[in-house]
Amino acid sequence: MILSDSIPFLLAFAATFLILRLLLKTSVILIIRKWVRSLGDMCHVWQCYRVPQYNQLLQENELYRKISAYINSLASVEDSDFANLVTGSRSNDVVLSLDPNQTVFDSFLGARVAWTNVVGESDGRRCFVLRIRKKDKRRILRPYLQHILAKCEEFERELKLYINCESRDGRWRSVPFAHQATMETVAMDSELKSKVKSDLELFLKSKQYYHRLGRVWKRSYLLHGASGTGKSSFVAAMAKLLCYDVYDVDLSQVSDDADLKLLLLQTTPRSLILIEDLDRFLKDKSTTVSLPGLLNFMDGVLSCCGEERVMVFTMNNPDQIDPTVLRPGRIDVHVQFGLCDFSSFKMLANSHLAIKEHRLFPQVEEIFQTGASLSPAEIGEIMISNRNSATRALKSVINALQTNTANKIRLTQSSSGRSTDESAEPGGVICRESVHTVREFRKLYGLLRRSGRKDEPLDLGSTDKEAPRITQ
Repeated sequence: MILSDSIPFLLAFAATFLILRLLLKTSVILIIRKWVRSLGDMCHVWQCYRVPQYNQLLQENELYRKISAYINSLASVEDSDFANLVTGSRSNDVVLSLDPNQTVFDSFLGARVAWTNVVGESDGRRCFVLRIRKKDKRRILRPYLQHILAKCEEFERELKLYINCESRDGRWRSVPFAHQATMETVAMDSELKSKVKSDLELFLKSKQYYHRLGRVWKRSYLLHGASGTGKSSFVAAMAKLLCYDVYDVDLSQVSDDADLKLLLLQTTPRSLILIEDLDRFLKDKSTTVSLPGLLNFMDGVLSCCGEERVMVFTMNNPDQIDPTVLRPGRIDVHVQFGLCDFSSFKMLANSHLAIKEHRLFPQVEEIFQTGASLSPAEIGEIMISNRNSATRALKSVINALQTNTANKIRLTQSSSGRSTDESAEPGGVICRESVHTVREFRKLYGLLRRSGRKDEPLDLGSTDKEAPRITQ
C-alpha cells in the first residue's frame, strides 16, 4: 500500500529531474544565469578603466598588447558568446581571441573582474575596458596588473614582422616573424660576424652609458653589398639575437614626410626598424618623401621619441649616395657584404649538405684563390638543387666558379685600359666613430700615384680638395 502511494511521487521527481537536466543543456539556463548576474552587478558600484591601443601620440600602447595576450589566454574566453579561431605561431596551432564588444570574466584574490573588448564605431579605435567593484579596487588593482605583466613574461615571446599599410586599425599590420636565419646559420666572414655580434650585445648593456652621455639609446647600421650576399638574412639574424620585432618600412607606401614621421611614432621600443634598398629610393625622382624628411627620420628629434631601437638600412652601392646621408650619427656602423669566399663556402656546405670535409674541398679552395667567386645566394641555390648528392653539388659549384672565372677573363680582355671595379672588396665592418674606410686610403693612394707621373704636374689645390677628410 505504501509502495503504491510513493510511485506517483517518484514519477514526479524523475520528471522534474529530466526537465532540469534538459534545461541545463539549453539556452534557457544561460539566460537565467545572465539575468542573475545582471541583478548582482546592479547591486554593486563599478570602477571602469580603459586601456587604449594607441596613446595620445598615436604610439602603440605596450600594455594593450600584453593585456590582449593575457585575456586570450583565459579559459573564460571559451564561455563568451563569440570568439575568433585563429592560427597560432605554428601552422597546426589554433588559438582563441575575444571578439569585439564581447566580455570575459576573471577572478583575482577572491574578487571578480570583467574585461570588455571595445571597438569604436566611427574611428575603429580599439581598447579594453576593465571593470572592478569599487570596494575591491584599492585592494586588487595594482597587484592584479602586476599579475598580468608577470604572466605575460612567462609566455614565450613571439617576434613579429610589421608592414606599413592603410588600415583602420593603424598604419602597421603584423604577422609572425618566422624567418629561420640566426647568427650561426648566416654564411659570412666569421671575424666580421663576431664583430657585429659583439657590437649588438654591447648595445643591449649600454642603457646607462647612453643616458650618461645624454644620447638616445639607439644604434644604426648600414648593410651594403651586391644582391644575394646575405643582407636580408643578416637582418633576420640580428632580430633573433636581439629578440626585437621588425618594422619593415616600405617607402613607396608613404605619402609624405609627415606620414613617415607618424610611422616612426607608432613603432615600439625593443624594435628593429628596417629600410631596404635605400640607394634605389634616393635615386627615384618620383618618391613622395624628401631627402630632409628621410634625414629627420634617421636622426631627427622624432627619432628620439623611443629608446632601445636599432635602425638598419641596406643598399647595394653607398659610393653613389650623398655623404650627408651616411655621416656619423646617422649611421654608426657600416657592414660590407662581399661575395662568397672559401670560409663562407664551408659554412654553406655544412648547413646545406651537412658536410664539414670532402675530397673536393681542396679543389674548391684553389679556385677561390684564383679570384673566382659567386654570391652566397647563388652557391646556396646550387647546393639546394643537388642536396641529394654532396659530390654532385660540389662539382656543380666548381663548374659555376670556373665559368665565372672565364667570364671575368673575357670581361678583362674586352675592357683593357679601364679601371677595375672596387665593388669586389672583401666584406668588412666599419664603425664610423673611430675607424677610417679602406676606400678613402685607396683614393689618397691613387692621387699620390698620379702625382708621380712625369707628364702630369702635381696640383696641390686639387689634392687638397680631393684628399680624404680623416676624423678622429
